[in-house]
Amino acid sequence: MNSTIKLKVTICSLAIICLASCSNNRQSEKTSEWKSLFNGKDLTDWVVKINHHDVGENFGDTFRVEDGIIKVRYDKYDDFNQQFGHIYYKTPVSNFHLKLDYRFSGEFHPSAPKYAMLNSGVMFHSQSPYTMNKDQNWPISVEMQFLAEFEKGQPRPTGNMCSPGTEIYLKGEKYGSHCLLSSSETIPVDEWVTAELIVKANQTVQHIINGKLVLEYENPEIGGGVIKGFKPEEKIDGKALTSGFIALQSEGQPVEFRNIMIKQL
Repeated sequence: MNSTIKLKVTICSLAIICLASCSNNRQSEKTSEWKSLFNGKDLTDWVVKINHHDVGENFGDTFRVEDGIIKVRYDKYDDFNQQFGHIYYKTPVSNFHLKLDYRFSGEFHPSAPKYAMLNSGVMFHSQSPYTMNKDQNWPISVEMQFLAEFEKGQPRPTGNMCSPGTEIYLKGEKYGSHCLLSSSETIPVDEWVTAELIVKANQTVQHIINGKLVLEYENPEIGGGVIKGFKPEEKIDGKALTSGFIALQSEGQPVEFRNIMIKQL
C-alpha cells in the first residue's frame, strides 16, 4: 500500500471515529435533557390510586390542578378512613434525577392519622398502581418523605427515607427501621422547598433539599412491613428494586407540587 492510499485510509478512519464520537455526544446530550412531567394544566399522563378505591378514581377530587400547581385537598371528604392516595406518572424509570418543588398549605383533615400532619412525600421505584389491590394502603416503594416544622424550635428534618414494603442499605448494612432521618434543616409551613432525588437503579440513592445533599443510602429491595392488603405475588422479599414508578403522596395533609422535572441518567 503506497503512502497516498495509507493517508486516505487514515483520514477515513478518523472521520468514522469522529462521526461515532459526535453521535455518542448527541445521544448523551439527548438523554441528559430535563423533561417536565407535569404540563401545568391538568393531570394528563398521571394515574390516581387511592386506598379503598379502584385505579383511576380520583375520589373527592383529591388531586387537582389550580394555578399551574398540583394540589392535594380533602374538602370533599367526610371521614378520612385511611384513604391514603398516590398519583403516579405513567412511565416507570430506573436511573434518573428528579426535581420538584413542594409546600404544605391548608388545614389537616381532622380524622387522618396524627403522624400524617405536615407530612407527605414522593415515592420511587414503586410498583405499578395497576398491580395494587383496591384496599392496599401504600404501594411497595421507597419514599422521600417531606415534613415541615410542627412545634417552634423542635427539629423536624425533611427529605427523609421511609420504606413501605421495602428495605435499604446504609453504609453496606441493612437498615433496620422504617424511616431514616436526613440532615436537613427544619423548614417552616407554607415555604416552597426544592427536593431532588438522584437514583441509580438499585445502587445509590441521594436526597437533596434546597441544593444540599442531606441523605445517601444504597441497594433498595423489597422486604419489611408497614403495607397491608397487597397481592402476595407482588411482594417478593429480597428482590432488588431496579426500576419503578414515581408517585406523589396524599395522607391527610394538604400539600402542593410544581416544577416536576426528570433527567434520565
